[in-house]
Amino acid sequence: MGTTYGQFCPVAKAMELLDERWTLLIVREMVTGSRHFNELRRGVPRMSPTLLSKRLHRLVRAGIAEKRTEGKTVSYVLTPAGEELRPVVEALGVWGTRWIGELGDEDLDPKLLLWDMHRRIDFDTVPEGRTVVLFDFPDMPAQARNWWLVITPGEADVCDIDPGHAVTVTFTASLTSLIRVWRGDLGWSDALRAGTVRVDGPETLRRAAPGWFTLSTFASVPRPAW
Repeated sequence: MGTTYGQFCPVAKAMELLDERWTLLIVREMVTGSRHFNELRRGVPRMSPTLLSKRLHRLVRAGIAEKRTEGKTVSYVLTPAGEELRPVVEALGVWGTRWIGELGDEDLDPKLLLWDMHRRIDFDTVPEGRTVVLFDFPDMPAQARNWWLVITPGEADVCDIDPGHAVTVTFTASLTSLIRVWRGDLGWSDALRAGTVRVDGPETLRRAAPGWFTLSTFASVPRPAW
């Protein structure tokens, strides 16, 4: 058991569990559909595997998550108590979008952006067969500049190494610009018109490609007029 607040208030008791570093972000990942350890790791890429295991164990002991084993496959799913945190996570996302708008360089992570994008693909709009989308971030170090989404019917995979398939379209942008589009701070059409995001490929696919993604869950949240 971690540090207690020494208060009977239910908010204090809940926060004794939930305000441990990374815990609520793990719940966020489970809310968005991650079930396996490696999936959870990709949603919190700066968290060590050891600490992730520790936090998952704590969530299981607290009755927030359930560990299920089927053969060699281990998954983690939210219990009814965990599911009740879904509106809490969603409300925090709405609040953060509306009132915490400033991003620092330390907040920009291509791995997390691509992982989020792969969960928000509108498969009905993507061409049949295999579609390979290359993301080129010229402002990033060489080892983090190029990322690929390999999309097949009903599933997508994120690659940081060239998967060896022909590229269908290429998005070129600074990481900041694409994250701003993804968050809803900047519209696709505005970004393309200004040249802060460029899409290259056959004309039909180039024009359609932005519509393959449904943007962040919180992209449509209204911002305050400052």
